[in-house]
Amino acid sequence: VSTQSTGELPVPTYRVTDRNGNVKGKAKLPEIPDEKLVEMYRKMALLSKMDKILLQSQRQGRISFYMTCSGEEAAVVGSAAALEMVDTIFTQYREVGVYLWRGFTLDSVMNQCFATHKDNTKGRQMPIHYSAKSLNIQTVSSTLATQVPNAVGYAYSNRISGRDAVSVAFFGEGAASEGDVHAAMNMAATLSCPTLFICRNNGYAISTSTKDQYVGDGIVVRAVGYGMRCIRIDGNDVFAVYAGVKAARALALEQSCPVLIELMTYRVGHHSTSDDSTAYRSIDEVNYWDREDSPVGRLAQHLITRGLWSTDLEESYAKECRKEIMTAFARAESEKGPNPLWVFDDVYDSLSDHLVEQRREMREHLERYGENYSLEKFMPVE
Repeated sequence: VSTQSTGELPVPTYRVTDRNGNVKGKAKLPEIPDEKLVEMYRKMALLSKMDKILLQSQRQGRISFYMTCSGEEAAVVGSAAALEMVDTIFTQYREVGVYLWRGFTLDSVMNQCFATHKDNTKGRQMPIHYSAKSLNIQTVSSTLATQVPNAVGYAYSNRISGRDAVSVAFFGEGAASEGDVHAAMNMAATLSCPTLFICRNNGYAISTSTKDQYVGDGIVVRAVGYGMRCIRIDGNDVFAVYAGVKAARALALEQSCPVLIELMTYRVGHHSTSDDSTAYRSIDEVNYWDREDSPVGRLAQHLITRGLWSTDLEESYAKECRKEIMTAFARAESEKGPNPLWVFDDVYDSLSDHLVEQRREMREHLERYGENYSLEKFMPVE
């Protein structure tokens, strides 16, 4: 982790293992207990399988929208595993692996995606906009980069309160072009806020490739202008991600400073279910990355070599995952939607006069025209 620009381009990428899961040269594996490492793999594999099922369900019209993490499993799970529960996380929208690592259940995922009355946000957010206050993860927001200055503000609060914790902001390289990111980094640096800025550079901002996003050497070099510490990491190498984030966290706490982390990865899936990436990149390109540098396959090979995993375990775990995912899926799909009047709740601490009036008008409307709204699919209007 360095504050100094070497004057050489490109900035080197920190790696521990190669694409076959073998330790590179003189690199050293971070100290991760075997049980924890296997659990990291299990969460990555679960995430991959869950993504495939929910993507298919959207194509079938069973949920309205979805975004996969395909190709970025190591970046999100490896980062989450290196953090502590006291660290408050502000995600973008491709970090459900962070939620899963911290204990977000498959039922919680499915209730959110199906917008049931059991969803943490009462079915009022579009799919993949998770929320988990109990896990110290802030609610996902669609608006690009708004979570980044929020994370800095939280880190500033940690600093002046003396809390031994960092604040973490996840964002993509496309979101790094938003003004909020630059303002947040400058504020974090000048106010000495212990913040980890974790940028997933997956090659594309929807349809805009990195070659059309910037001319400089990626995102990591921007830290120099703010006087920030920074590191570039192979985001498909879960060992490098874990070690780099853990070291950055320790440094941020020790010196009360922000650190910018650029995770170099590749978005294998479409940007979202509203996107068709074949319009701007070739199938051969996608297949190459999926075949040659799969984060999940890379870690699996490493574990098998060390005797911590096997093809038999892989087969049984795949069946276990599918059963658990489909069971949670079926439960959520059969649940009722929220009470329609809940849309007015939680906007303010207490309902304002104009919301009270709107709520009354909506209740009267549903009483009069309720047969047109399939209200039997929702919780009773009370």
